[in-house]
Amino acid sequence: MTLAREICSGCGVKLQTDNPEKIGYIPTAVRDREPLMCQRCYRIKHYNEMSSATVNPADFLAILSQLGKSDALIVHIVDLFDFEGSLISGLHRFVGNTPVLLVVNKIDLLPKAINPNRVLNWAQKQAKQNGIWASKVVLCSARKNIGFDRVVEALSELRGNRDVAVVGATNVGKSTLINRLIRDYSDLEAELTTSPYPGTTLGVVNIPLDDGRSIIDTPGIVYDSRLTELVQKHELQAVLPDKPLKPTVFQLNEQQSLFFGALARLDFVKGERQSFTCYMSNALSIHRTKLERADELYREHRGELLAPPVKEDLDKLPPFTKHAIRIPKGAQKDVLISGLGWVKVNGMTGAELMVHAPRGVKVIMRDALI
Repeated sequence: MTLAREICSGCGVKLQTDNPEKIGYIPTAVRDREPLMCQRCYRIKHYNEMSSATVNPADFLAILSQLGKSDALIVHIVDLFDFEGSLISGLHRFVGNTPVLLVVNKIDLLPKAINPNRVLNWAQKQAKQNGIWASKVVLCSARKNIGFDRVVEALSELRGNRDVAVVGATNVGKSTLINRLIRDYSDLEAELTTSPYPGTTLGVVNIPLDDGRSIIDTPGIVYDSRLTELVQKHELQAVLPDKPLKPTVFQLNEQQSLFFGALARLDFVKGERQSFTCYMSNALSIHRTKLERADELYREHRGELLAPPVKEDLDKLPPFTKHAIRIPKGAQKDVLISGLGWVKVNGMTGAELMVHAPRGVKVIMRDALI
């Protein structure tokens, strides 16, 4: 329920009591307190902690347009596990010449033997291909406190006398990183701003810094093209990894298929025998079968042998759609299923694939990360 004529005294958003994950949430029990303040602002002010909030893409683009008119350094946080799925493609169409620091989070999920310079170069190239011309790219793990010094160094180098506006999709680690900045670099004895960011009441929060500027916290953008936005909350633990990925390698002949639970399927339609390396959550079950049996297996065993999702949640996902992908000869390519992970095609002889994923989920071929 939206509270009539009641707005947050911290960020100016309209208050509501229905959904703790949406902007403007306030528990019903505290509606009579003065001043009225949404849960996100309250946690920043009293606990030095920023909680997550979300908006849809249309509202988020309005926020970006406002940031493009401001004097701010844009810090765009992306998830290395779902790089293309969490990027704000064409970011500069909305923020113009405003400088952008690209922070690639969750590098702790990669196997330790991976060369970080290769990952950095890969991220720079992929960002440019998606319309993001970052002034600097930094790798980090906000949760494991890896590389945070590099983030701070890059902020100092690029910020000057600007505000710091942090943007990103849901589940990319934005809250964790901002909370580190709040604890280390802000003076929260000062009050939160008492008016919304100019031109919008979409829940932007200004967190004062010691130098008189602010961290501008924006709500996380919800991309329905990410599988993590479609599965039920209790199934996220099987989809989102929290430990370094342990790649699983399958040697496949053509006309064989891989099921990733009942969330997606990859068919090796045509090509010479070759290996496929799966980079997905260690908690996710991967099942191999013959292509001729795949449809039958899915009908009879989804929600049981093929899980997640469990049976009672099957109808909560959109039906599968097909994505034909051709791996060219001599190429090292990944097939990304947004929010689920990726499969590296290791053969150099080419391959014809068919990927089945819930309708709307982003499925792409890209240059191999590893």
